[in-house]
Amino acid sequence: MSDITLETPEQLPKLVTHQRPLPSEPNIVGESPLHHADLDSIATQGPQVGGVHFCEHKLLGLLTLRCTPSSEQQSEITALLGVALPMKPLTSVVNGDISVRWVGPDEWLIIVPGEQAFDIETRFFETLSGHFSLVNISGGSTVFDVSGDHVVDMLKKSIPVDLHIREFPVGKVVSTILAKSGAIICRLGDNHFELVVRRSFADYLWLWIQDASREYGLVVKAT
Repeated sequence: MSDITLETPEQLPKLVTHQRPLPSEPNIVGESPLHHADLDSIATQGPQVGGVHFCEHKLLGLLTLRCTPSSEQQSEITALLGVALPMKPLTSVVNGDISVRWVGPDEWLIIVPGEQAFDIETRFFETLSGHFSLVNISGGSTVFDVSGDHVVDMLKKSIPVDLHIREFPVGKVVSTILAKSGAIICRLGDNHFELVVRRSFADYLWLWIQDASREYGLVVKAT
């Protein structure tokens, strides 16, 4: 005869469990790669006169579009962005807060306000026909704005591109080396440039710009 006694479920002791409350969702706040530099304080308390002006346009939306656009796709993209893709090499177009930079024969960089990036990305996938690739690179890049009477002199120390206005007119875009890092540079005005740089190199390039601007005087502008 077996010594094992089987108990029915009703006879088994009830286990008491203590459930810990789930932690509340964290309050996620986006931070620019230069948040530690406290540029807004420098803008108000630092020098107000200088030959180079610097500003970080933080937390913008950046989308990389790859395609060989058909006539139908071009019409759809124009309807989505309010501006047609620039088809001429090294050129750019702007429509309000949205800008599009030609960076390759089948590649464009689309820059939009940060809060619009997800919506525009979603509408691309919902409405654009044909073959294409759209990648949101917002989290991996940031945008520097540099200007001033000596901004060209400062940039000459940093990039191997001819910046003379005849060779690099307003609206031109190049992908080049900036102080041993990569950057997409667009000329916005005679003495005004936009630098799209990788987030991981942002602090290094900020320090480089400070050093390269030392002889001209650097003015930090608030966003």
